[in-house]
Amino acid sequence: MRGKQEGTKHGSSTGTAAMWLLLPPVLVLIVLKTGFLPQVAHFRETGFTKVSDEMVHKVSTLGLDGATRQQQSHDTVKREAAKDVSAPISKLTCNFNNAHSDICTMEGDLRVHGKSATVYVVSASTFRPENSSIKVQPYTRKWEKETMSRIREVTMRSMPPAPYSFTIPPRCTVRHDVPAVVFSTGGCGTNFFHAMSDLIVPLYITAHEYSGRVQLLITDYEPKWVAKFRPILAALSMHPVIDLDADTAVRCFPSARVGLESHRMLGIDPDLSRNGYTMMGFRDFLRSTFSLQRPWTTPVISRSTGRKPRLVMVLRRHSRAITNEADAISSMVDLGFEVVAAGPEDASDMGQFAGVVNSCDVMVGVHGAGLTNMVFLPHNATVVQIIPWGEMKVACRYDFGDPVPDMGLRYAEYEVTAQETTLNEKYPRDHPVFTDPASLHRQGKLWEIFLQGQNVTLDIGRFRGVMQHVYQSITTD
Repeated sequence: MRGKQEGTKHGSSTGTAAMWLLLPPVLVLIVLKTGFLPQVAHFRETGFTKVSDEMVHKVSTLGLDGATRQQQSHDTVKREAAKDVSAPISKLTCNFNNAHSDICTMEGDLRVHGKSATVYVVSASTFRPENSSIKVQPYTRKWEKETMSRIREVTMRSMPPAPYSFTIPPRCTVRHDVPAVVFSTGGCGTNFFHAMSDLIVPLYITAHEYSGRVQLLITDYEPKWVAKFRPILAALSMHPVIDLDADTAVRCFPSARVGLESHRMLGIDPDLSRNGYTMMGFRDFLRSTFSLQRPWTTPVISRSTGRKPRLVMVLRRHSRAITNEADAISSMVDLGFEVVAAGPEDASDMGQFAGVVNSCDVMVGVHGAGLTNMVFLPHNATVVQIIPWGEMKVACRYDFGDPVPDMGLRYAEYEVTAQETTLNEKYPRDHPVFTDPASLHRQGKLWEIFLQGQNVTLDIGRFRGVMQHVYQSITTD
């Protein structure tokens, strides 16, 4: 009986020992499957308050090793099979002082996961626990809350160099040998002014220096916007753009920029540009992109050659339309201009309309997005802005008057009087619309009343006087 008990005890001891032998492999398996150890280590680096955020983020990266199967055939990049290349020391710097946009620049071991809008900066020499997670909305109107509310945040997660980092980043499934530029198309919609001012000019400042060897990644991807501006995107990058939000890959880059450099409305400050870019240079870039024929306009010798200066009149339909546009066009024809009347339907094909604008010496139009097509005019051409009623001169000059000189163009304007606005049909003459428009601006009604709420009926005699000066300035007998 005693021997049996001793045998039982010995068997129990053997079973216990076996359990202890099996326990380490089981724990290792649990750690590898759940990612628990990296989270505990990250707790050491960043503190308890960030652990829950890290655990939620971990879920979004599960299964990324299988993303290779989902890549499109146009990815002209090297693919990683099983393991990453040894990580170099990385660097992350951000600039939050620009009035228009926040920008982060990175180099080293960078891994971009589009679905989670996350850039992993592996082994960062610039790592600080308080800055281990930085969020940026990559759009260039950061002062405008309503616009920015539509912009997806991109997160930069940096990790310290070994042996201080215990967080395991997702493995590369696609490796690029060119830099990346990340930006959003979610803010401008179909408005041509905002597309050019908020995105295309800043994209030129940010990406043109790479001479096409750059990968563009777009969040808040707008297919119609991409289709419209595809010629410009193709001129900036030799690679097809990537819809970041739909991208399941972990893409690795040697360097990246999140956010676009922006200086001013529809303009470039050469002193702020890393490469001294100018708006004249930008317009030369557009002329090359669309194969436009005229770099410059010269004074027209109309009497001896019979050639008339060519004028494009940009017409509006739903607001700030010219109600007597036929009379206005006739007056300009009488002065000696060859007039091209262009409505919204004519400007819808950007490439085709760019050629029309480039063939002209003068552009005329009421304040609005259509005037943005002045970027296609030849150097030394003239822009005439018709300013609507409502103390709008400062705002209108800011958008379209101030950028003109840097573009190598000339500027003239015609300011509508109270007698020329259709607001007369809606409000009595003693209403603040006429007596104190600025008070309505302060109430936030500028857009509703003075931009969307009026059309203009030009005083043809006064308008003809302004256009006669323009005619004389661009012709010679």
